[in-house]
Amino acid sequence: MTRSIGVVSIRIAVAEDNALLRDGLARLIHSTHDFELVGTAGDYDELLALVTASTPDVVVTDIRMPPTGTDEGIRAAAVLRISHPAIGVIVLSQFVSPAYAISLLSEGSARRGYLLKDRVADVDDLVAAIRVVAAGGAVIDPQVVEQLVTSSSRSSKTPIDFLTPREREVLGEMALGKSNAAIAATLVLSERAVEKHINSIFSKLHLTEERDVNRRVAAVLLYLTDGDAGNTPDGVAARFPPRA
Repeated sequence: MTRSIGVVSIRIAVAEDNALLRDGLARLIHSTHDFELVGTAGDYDELLALVTASTPDVVVTDIRMPPTGTDEGIRAAAVLRISHPAIGVIVLSQFVSPAYAISLLSEGSARRGYLLKDRVADVDDLVAAIRVVAAGGAVIDPQVVEQLVTSSSRSSKTPIDFLTPREREVLGEMALGKSNAAIAATLVLSERAVEKHINSIFSKLHLTEERDVNRRVAAVLLYLTDGDAGNTPDGVAARFPPRA
């Protein structure tokens, strides 16, 4: 496809072991005026080699690929966070698994996305997600959050609505993957004050004490999918791209 002169393309690498879906993703990228496909991969090792050779802006990857068919997409995102921190990663999964999303965001939410494969059928959703992640934002499928925080009612007010402005600021800094000490320095607070705000956030978001749930990341997931998380710090684009 011929690119318009002056258009800055988002360079994308695709990793998917299913040939039909891989080809479908490639066609979608080719048909979008500001996207450029740098290459495709069918397994974990091919993906890392492709990234090294082409340095894309965004990687769109299946969560399960050879060689083990378990969590290659999540592991690739963790490796790229260290080796290529400027590259965004969108993980596609058929599983509504909060554990996978928590693992993906464990070192921060910027330039990360977790979408169910159903979203691939809606071209506008996937295209919007790629643009958000390329710009440094985060996109998390709402179904994942609903599974994680089942006690939260989103019919009128959400738990986020009950946070104070300062608690929203603290949660926004948490979404960037900052430690309590870093949050305290940014917001000019004591670490003790930050701890109190975080405990209040956990309480208001109805997050449990269970060991297998990382409450910090769970809070960030809820924040990112809230429709009114407007006061977001630089580098994080909150919420899932709205449907037209």
